[in-house]
Amino acid sequence: QVHLVESGGGLVQPGGSLRLSCAASGSSSSFDTMGWYRQAPGKQRVLVTSMTSGGYTDYADAVKGRFTISRDNAKNTVYLQMNSLKPEDTAVYYCNAARLRGSNWSDYWGQGTQVTVSS
Repeated sequence: QVHLVESGGGLVQPGGSLRLSCAASGSSSSFDTMGWYRQAPGKQRVLVTSMTSGGYTDYADAVKGRFTISRDNAKNTVYLQMNSLKPEDTAVYYCNAARLRGSNWSDYWGQGTQVTVSS
C-alpha cells in the first residue's frame, strides 16, 4: 500500500520561504511523476508543479520563478522550495505520485499540508 506523507507547511509572512517534503512509502519502484497540487478555500485543486522520473518539470504560471521542485528517486521523495511567497499562495498543498502501467495511471495522494501566507 503506497502512503505519502507531507511535511513542512506552516505560517509565513509575505516574501518568506517554505520547503515542503513528501516521502512515499510502500513502493519498491519509483514513480513516473511526482508533484504538488494546491487547493485554496472555495476553489478547485490545481497543479502547482510536477516532475517526471527523468527530470522533466512543469510549473503553473502563477509560481514560475518562485517555486522549485526536486525529487530523490532513490528515496521516492519530492520537495517543493517556495520562495517569495504571496498571500495568494495560501492553500492546502497536496503531494501526488503517479505510476503508468500499460495504459493505466495509478494516482496516490498525501493528506495535505496547510500553507498560510499572511502578515
